[in-house]
Amino acid sequence: MENLDFACARLGKELADKGVEEKLLTNALAVLEEQGVYATFLFLNTRGGKKISDACAEFLRKTPSASPLLGNGEVFSALQKLAEEDEEDLDRLLFARDLLRQALVYGRYHAKARGGVRGEA
Repeated sequence: MENLDFACARLGKELADKGVEEKLLTNALAVLEEQGVYATFLFLNTRGGKKISDACAEFLRKTPSASPLLGNGEVFSALQKLAEEDEEDLDRLLFARDLLRQALVYGRYHAKARGGVRGEA
């Protein structure tokens, strides 16, 4: 059985190791909570968070390993397809939101633990 919490923690550490500012992670988390997954990816791509966006998209393409949440290809098309499908895919979209939320929280903790700010994505 796959430990998804640990997978989120790994992604969070990866984000912090890329030198992403804690503030950008906090803002992305706020957008995710208020507006959802699609808006979060838009926010990250317009605010210099391409590293975060790419890492999160890759994470959703591989997680969970038995049935990845996001298809291959451009992230916005894949999210749109996921949102337009039936109710089962709504559950998958909400699950993706929950995993991203956990990963961003871990990323904030790692960024804060690192001490200094090394710059934006």
